[in-house]
Amino acid sequence: MKVLVATQKPFAAAAVNGIKDILSAAGHDVVLLEKYPAQEDLVAAAADSEAMIIRSDKVTAEVIAAAPKLKIIVRAGAGYDNVDLAAASERGIVVMNTPGQNSNAVAELAIALMIFMARTQFTPATGSEIAGKRLGVQAFGAVGRLVGAKAKALGMSVSALDPFLKDEQIVAGGAEPVHSIEELYSNSDYLSIHIPALPSTIKSIGYDLISRMPKGATLVNTARKEVIDEEGLEKALEERPDLKYITDVMPDNYAALQEKFGLRVFATPKKMGAQTAEANINAGLAAARQIVDYFATGNTRFQVNK
Repeated sequence: MKVLVATQKPFAAAAVNGIKDILSAAGHDVVLLEKYPAQEDLVAAAADSEAMIIRSDKVTAEVIAAAPKLKIIVRAGAGYDNVDLAAASERGIVVMNTPGQNSNAVAELAIALMIFMARTQFTPATGSEIAGKRLGVQAFGAVGRLVGAKAKALGMSVSALDPFLKDEQIVAGGAEPVHSIEELYSNSDYLSIHIPALPSTIKSIGYDLISRMPKGATLVNTARKEVIDEEGLEKALEERPDLKYITDVMPDNYAALQEKFGLRVFATPKKMGAQTAEANINAGLAAARQIVDYFATGNTRFQVNK
């Protein structure tokens, strides 16, 4: 089978070599498409591919239509909103992610962002400590649980909201269950977002929720830009000079936010959550193994479409 590894943001060399070794040992051919300048390059490269490994690359309906032999797409990472699932499902193409491979990297970044804001972006101004503060975790999956565990180790109390988990599962993960989104925001000095970008979640976090946060609270977003109602965020920050926002996904209105709110707002220059050598390698190798297993046994354990 021909496996296309399409990465505008390439894997580390160790990951690429590992992917090649895993796929080649199973008899598959590997084609690399790295740092490609335009979406058309992905469309062209997909034409005779039977499998595809991607990172944040956009596998649109156009890409899928151009790849008549394509049987499986694996997103090396947890999020998969960059793949047109409906178009893939219509063609019978299996779409998988690699859950858990980037989780620790994202969780460490979330904690780092909290400390960065607590210490006023490392300027000489007097900061605060996160020990003794209340952390709310919105979505208590692999990343959320790790954020909670690290926060507890630093002396924070942790509560979590996840509609897909029972209370006892949240308790087993080390957090206190919360039963409404309003309660979570109202009682969190730091609120860490880990929800996907879905029709039901896009722009779901805006003025009403943010303005509920306690005095001096910080909203931390290492999830997706789209889940934030940026106009609502701006309004809340305008009305509440005590609130702060830090994100791993730069808002469209970032220049305006910085100009208005200065050190109360920060966005990383690019998405940094999975940008560690360990996460890079883990996700790439997991994607290759899943493709090998799928063609050898039909295993669809990590399939995310129907």
